[in-house]
Amino acid sequence: MRKMILSAALAAFAATPALSEDLVLYTSQPNADAQQTVDAFKAEYPDVTVTWVRDGTTKIMAKLQAEMAAGDVRPDVLLIADTVTLEGLKQDDRLQPYVTEAAVDMDAALYDPEGYYYSTKLITTGIVYNTGASAKPSSWQDLAKPEMKGMIAMPSPLYSGAALIHLATLTGNNALGWDYYQALANNDARAQGGNGGTFKAVASGEKPYGVVVDFLAIRSKADGSPVEFVFPEEGVSYVTEPVAILKTAQNVDAAHKFVDFLLSNKGQQLVLDQGYIPAKSDMDVPAGFPARDAIKLMAFDPAEALANAEANKQRFAEMFGAE
Repeated sequence: MRKMILSAALAAFAATPALSEDLVLYTSQPNADAQQTVDAFKAEYPDVTVTWVRDGTTKIMAKLQAEMAAGDVRPDVLLIADTVTLEGLKQDDRLQPYVTEAAVDMDAALYDPEGYYYSTKLITTGIVYNTGASAKPSSWQDLAKPEMKGMIAMPSPLYSGAALIHLATLTGNNALGWDYYQALANNDARAQGGNGGTFKAVASGEKPYGVVVDFLAIRSKADGSPVEFVFPEEGVSYVTEPVAILKTAQNVDAAHKFVDFLLSNKGQQLVLDQGYIPAKSDMDVPAGFPARDAIKLMAFDPAEALANAEANKQRFAEMFGAE
């Protein structure tokens, strides 16, 4: 009798469906990208229920800081624009490490050595120019030439996180530094708003030259916009849309699965299909981009950029004026 009861209990247990896991994601991805990412992840892990909130990184962080102040942190995972923001959370002891073998084939510069955050893609910043422009720049220094006076548009690091990282990268380069930004200011470079406004100014011919993120120009060129994008010979700055797990995460196992998926071949193929350069070096690049080994990434230290962020903003504002 006992054996029959035990057998029945085991059979009932085996027939019971696995309990679903819940994952809360805060992301700054564009809405379409975020939906595709969640859908692809759920296709791999159908037992994980994903609740996600999407907004710009600045607003996501404001929401998160309010939750932290209230002692009610909701997300398990962050997937936001840049490593500098996550480096700040790491230093504030708000993240938990996760060392994963999924980071194989990634440049060590693209993830935290202790596993606190991992880049998922590369979005570089280079030079865009209107095809009607008289000169074809190949170097950052070309924009500093006197004949470029009044012809340059660029996003402001007082507004754009990618522009702030670009500023930290170029001013940290010995061959460029703050002298380069002073030369741009002397050239009356217009430094306002974000990448979108800068690109529109160049595409319309209002400004022949600009500084923008790669995909804006390359996708628009494919759609017929009269622009060309240049990866300057000195190299490019970059943001990487990193992923991190909160220290307060309630669903750590599901969070690990999400990180592993983003870094898996399927997750990185999704990045490629969305039109971005995958973080893993063994992946291809989107149509319209040069070969991966032709794209030179400039040196960048998230911790140093975080430490210098406010001073860099102030010095930039003194050169170009606050918006």
